[in-house]
Amino acid sequence: MDTQTKQKSNQGKLFIVATPIGNLQDITYRAVTTLKSVAYIAAEDTRTSKKLLDYYTISTPLLPCHDHNENKAAQHIMAKLAAGDDVALISDAGTPLINDPGYHVVRLLREHAFEVVTIPGACSPIAALSASGLPTDMFTYLGFLPRKGKSRQHILHNIQQASHTQVFLESPKRILKTLQALQALEDMNQRLCCVGRELTKLHEEFIQGSLHDVVAHFEQHAGRGEMVVMLAGAAPKSIEDADIIRILEQRSSNGLSASALAKEVAEDLSISRSRVYALLHPPLKEAI
Repeated sequence: MDTQTKQKSNQGKLFIVATPIGNLQDITYRAVTTLKSVAYIAAEDTRTSKKLLDYYTISTPLLPCHDHNENKAAQHIMAKLAAGDDVALISDAGTPLINDPGYHVVRLLREHAFEVVTIPGACSPIAALSASGLPTDMFTYLGFLPRKGKSRQHILHNIQQASHTQVFLESPKRILKTLQALQALEDMNQRLCCVGRELTKLHEEFIQGSLHDVVAHFEQHAGRGEMVVMLAGAAPKSIEDADIIRILEQRSSNGLSASALAKEVAEDLSISRSRVYALLHPPLKEAI
């Protein structure tokens, strides 16, 4: 074993540990075992984390690691690992780094070749999406939306135009305003929407329907608890034969055979090749 390998084997590891998002029993055996065995636990809010640790009789010393001290905490954690101590990183709820502190810690440790181990578990966007009934084969997670300005308008426009499910977090104070802003955009009123609130808690609830219906719900009922908002993607716009013919004529000078041209246009428009080929007028076929 060379000196570098030996030195690395003596280093501690950082464990990224997911914790419950509401129900304290939503934690894995591996997570509890790890939190008991590491030398230190880096926590977003030590007071909040202590409730979970007390529940599982975990007495591991805590280190603060939050938005206001993360760069300093990253150096402190790296020093602990260099000394051979294992450290676990947790957030107040759910999977660390997903809208929670930890990015600077993990990036620093990766840059210095320390080992980072993930221990998966609860994550509110994934938990909500799995029970939403919306398409899950492709989705975009947006975190919390910007509160105002051009950046907010830009991301609302992106949600409007997206062809797959959009997922973001919102507070009860802003949920109605955000949904109304989306509803005001063209072709959004009937877009399928689902809002999950109080996930895994006693009053867990999913409000689902058209965006119009969900807005109407929150106009009548004040929201409570952090919410996960999910919107289905825009329905594919129908493509007229005239549009296909126009594109074929524009590309007829590309030197492709009629078959190759039909295949190219069909793939670009996500339609059948036979439909495109049938629209290749005889004069156009001869020109090709």
